[in-house]
Amino acid sequence: MFAKRNPARLVKIGTLAMGGGQPIVLQSMCATKTADIEATAAQVDQLTAAGAGLVRVAVDTAADCRALAEIRRRTQANLSVDLQENYRLAAEVAPWVDKIRYNPGHLYHHQRNVPWEDKVRFLAEVAAAHDCALRVGVNCGSVDPAKTDRYAADGPLRAMLESALEHCELLDRLGFTRYCVSLKDSDPAKVVEVNRQFARRRPDVPLHLGVTEAGMPPEGICKTRAALMPLLAQGIGDTIRVSLTVPAARKHEEIAAGRQILDDLAAGRTLVPDEVAGTRLNIISCPSCSRVENAAFVALAEQVRAATRYAADLPITIAVMGCRVNGPGEADHADLGLWCGPASVNLKRGGAVLGSFGYSEILARLRAELNALIASCPTNRNP
Repeated sequence: MFAKRNPARLVKIGTLAMGGGQPIVLQSMCATKTADIEATAAQVDQLTAAGAGLVRVAVDTAADCRALAEIRRRTQANLSVDLQENYRLAAEVAPWVDKIRYNPGHLYHHQRNVPWEDKVRFLAEVAAAHDCALRVGVNCGSVDPAKTDRYAADGPLRAMLESALEHCELLDRLGFTRYCVSLKDSDPAKVVEVNRQFARRRPDVPLHLGVTEAGMPPEGICKTRAALMPLLAQGIGDTIRVSLTVPAARKHEEIAAGRQILDDLAAGRTLVPDEVAGTRLNIISCPSCSRVENAAFVALAEQVRAATRYAADLPITIAVMGCRVNGPGEADHADLGLWCGPASVNLKRGGAVLGSFGYSEILARLRAELNALIASCPTNRNP
């Protein structure tokens, strides 16, 4: 059964309310290109029909901004917009959405001479003027560099936590309290730990829970379940997303997986899978979304899983990333990292760049590097 929920404040987002003891909200993100109005509006409605209380779209260009206005006219869904490097796009998209998500680790990309505090003030003013909520979205693959450097001795979770707390404190000082926070990692155990720490420090702030780059089903669902079950059972969390690497036509599976987690929790079925990470091959792949630079990314992730099954019992991490947002960071952290671009795939080993390879040749090169990695570890079994 659900534990007594954390006393998070109530945050209004369109027609729904998050926190304040309200039911946990399911959400997902469109995998269609935002500039494709027909496809994106259809996916928004598909996800809403599946049970999403909130649907997120990404905006990176002027074309995306223009499309968003028309998408808004075609759907009654609660919409969240994902901002990346150019935080100033918030002013163009705020009239058409109910929530704006920004990543503290991306604020430094644009107008580097402007203090981050001024950028957050701008976002809060835009959100307030257009009746929008905010999400402070901290992600392990793109933590604020200043925080990473400052807390290098304490590990990445400390940097994530302090970044989130710092932004909360500033928003509070600005008088803007209509916000929630997310702290996501690709390791379920780290998701549990950092969210528990945040909830102890700021139980009043609604939390968006999820495992970033959880991967393909069923493994991605297992990872998410391992992270969310302990937190939700403790009363932590107000909205959830299951981030899966699936084709755009199957994005509704994220909602179905999230619903199953909530149903199981309500029924007391709280068991989580053993050996989620750390003792077996771990394939990290980001959820399919509109920022993916080549739709072949999803198929490539599936091919990587099939091509590396012989290493299934080895504690090796392979990252297959589809865009520039978190791709470089996750690829650096993995034993072997594939960062997929429009026409080629960047291959890294332990953060070192090995080169850029075509989609048709990357699997052979990956297997060669995997075999070399296995051979370099005396305790590992050769394929």
